[in-house]
Amino acid sequence: MTKENLDKQSIKKYAENAYLNYSMYVILDRALPNIGDGLKPVQRRILYAMSELGLNASSKYKKSARTVGDVIGKFHPHGDSAAYEAMVLMAQDFSFRYPFVDGQGNWGSQDDPKSFAAMRYTESKLTKFSDLLIDELKQGTVDWQPNFDGSLLEPVIFPAKVPSILLNGTTGIAVGMATDIPSHNMTEVIDATIHVLENPKTSVDQILKYIKGPDFSNKAPIVASPEELNEMYSTGRGAFKMKCAWKKEGNDIIVTDLPHQTSGSKVLEQISNQMINKKLPMIVDLRDEGDHEEPTRLVISLKSNRVNAEDLMNHLYASTDLQKNYRGNFNLISLKGSPKVYSIKDLLSDWIAFRKTTVTRKLEHRLDQVDDRLHILEGLLIVYLDLDKVIKIIRQSDDPKKELTKKFKISDIQANAILEIKLRQLAKLEQIKLEEERDVLKKEKKDLEKILNSKARLKTFIKNELKEIKENFGDERNSTIIESSSAKMFSEEDTITSDPVTIVLSNAGWIRSAKGHEIDPSTLSYRGEDKLKDFSRGRNNQPCVFIDALGKAYTLPAHTLPSARGLGEPLTGRVTSSSGVEFMSVAIGKGEDRFLIANSSGYGFLANFEDMISNKKTGKAFMKVPDGAEILPCEKIMQDDKYIAAVTNFGKLLIFNLDELTVLAKGKGTKIINIPKKQFVEKKERLIIVKPFSEGSKLDIQRDNGNIRAFSPKELEGFKLERAKRGRSLPQGYKRVLSITVERPESTSS
Repeated sequence: MTKENLDKQSIKKYAENAYLNYSMYVILDRALPNIGDGLKPVQRRILYAMSELGLNASSKYKKSARTVGDVIGKFHPHGDSAAYEAMVLMAQDFSFRYPFVDGQGNWGSQDDPKSFAAMRYTESKLTKFSDLLIDELKQGTVDWQPNFDGSLLEPVIFPAKVPSILLNGTTGIAVGMATDIPSHNMTEVIDATIHVLENPKTSVDQILKYIKGPDFSNKAPIVASPEELNEMYSTGRGAFKMKCAWKKEGNDIIVTDLPHQTSGSKVLEQISNQMINKKLPMIVDLRDEGDHEEPTRLVISLKSNRVNAEDLMNHLYASTDLQKNYRGNFNLISLKGSPKVYSIKDLLSDWIAFRKTTVTRKLEHRLDQVDDRLHILEGLLIVYLDLDKVIKIIRQSDDPKKELTKKFKISDIQANAILEIKLRQLAKLEQIKLEEERDVLKKEKKDLEKILNSKARLKTFIKNELKEIKENFGDERNSTIIESSSAKMFSEEDTITSDPVTIVLSNAGWIRSAKGHEIDPSTLSYRGEDKLKDFSRGRNNQPCVFIDALGKAYTLPAHTLPSARGLGEPLTGRVTSSSGVEFMSVAIGKGEDRFLIANSSGYGFLANFEDMISNKKTGKAFMKVPDGAEILPCEKIMQDDKYIAAVTNFGKLLIFNLDELTVLAKGKGTKIINIPKKQFVEKKERLIIVKPFSEGSKLDIQRDNGNIRAFSPKELEGFKLERAKRGRSLPQGYKRVLSITVERPESTSS
């Protein structure tokens, strides 16, 4: 080549042209399906190669390697693994709603779609459904094109009898565009197609009365509102969700159907990771019990029957693949050969136009065949009009064809047909058969011409064809549609175990949490001279309230407190309190629990636990404490408590009805026991203990020397007065009270 013959162009122009060519190749010949048959080129070539091998639904299976060899050798010169994977997808009933390939052997599972056996092991043939695409292929319905090397012809498109793209859906990523079309139900799609055929100006809303939404191969529900579905089918773009189907069996949650193309092993791994991180304490075991009869059966075992399965599943929907998002992008190669995003109405309308063209070509092709056969029959029947003359011409003429053409005024084709007649066909019976065939073909020709000459008859023909397909292939919807999902992840509090704990507060303000209610907090180890100040029993998932000497209340979650195996940590590191302030009491409980709050001045009140809780690190003012007074340990009111016992350091005991004490959200409270003001100001007398107790309880009163005396219910009657009275003196020797323990009628608790 001379220098002058070189084609010169800039790198910019060359790159643009090369990229454009590549883009168009990927879009048109690889990634996007055609609206007519809903297939990508590789899928079309696989099905055509199988049909050419005679692998129809009624034939025997053949090794998949044979099919793949034909595909890549004759029509699709790419890697065998890519062609085989495309073939596998068309055989997987969990990938395709209506599979094209009937596979024998290991073709993968929903848990691991790529676990299929090598093509040398599997066998395959076409399904009956694939006939709906291929059946009319050689009836003049479609155009043909040379294969990659020009040695063979292959169909440009299949003459699909149904809108296959909606039935099986597809996904594909091209250059600068993608397609995501979900599968749909055969019965619904055919009903909608017939509706559009009869009502070309129909609306999307009308079509959606037939097509309820996507429909997949399992029974996992689809989550989409009518508005979301309307948007997706109106614009060609949208989104919806799918969540698993499950049921409760005893303490087990059984997942029976997973969202489309969701791996069960991945879901179990996602749940397992949350269990390891202690985010799902209510789950004790996970199992995959799936088998050939029941491919999906994931078992989630719960700790107890009290666990709310609905709440747990809503959390798993939000945190695992038990609920997934799916896109809808109805991007197809249009009848004009360019990509287009379709609404459901335009898609069905264009497919109907494609089908009308295909059926017209099929009928015209058949009409041509009928005309050709009638032409031959007319010539053959001439033989029987003057059989002797025909035989004489054939026996005596040097050019019988020319002589026959001239004598009987027939065409060359008719003359050839006469010359090819066998002697046995000259019987009278054969003549009758030919006349009957002619009459049948004439009637068929008349019917064909009626359909071809009438748009209404053509519509009816297509409609009847669709109805017959619906009768043979139609089925019930699998995927139910629900409008919304309650998917919501657990908060930190929701995932905390409800274990019994004892919260311990020391004199120095150190806090810790001990497992169980049996522990005696006084036996724990303390730092140096530090010792027990107060304790409260509750559950690990409940809040704790700490009250300081100034009457301020601070709240911390119980599960965040350090373990009692150690010495704990200072409460001042968790809350913002006044410098040097002493913490006096701790309470733990539920919002509806009630506590008795009192101080050494003789005042107090009942408080609902929810009113004690503070959301601020700085706490909140809770009890107004007079100068010189101290907060006493909080006492939880039990359900059967009826009385309150109040004791001063002078040995005065007052018992009054619990109902006499006011319930407040905060404040000073009301007088519990009468302590002379002078005595309190001079720090001589103060309230030291308050205890709620029930009818029939005993009070074990311990004096400072360790001696304990149990006061029976009868003995306690003498101390019962109205609230705010002075009280009565305890017996000599028990006036210096150290503690009071309540011994209830059925159980003993402090």
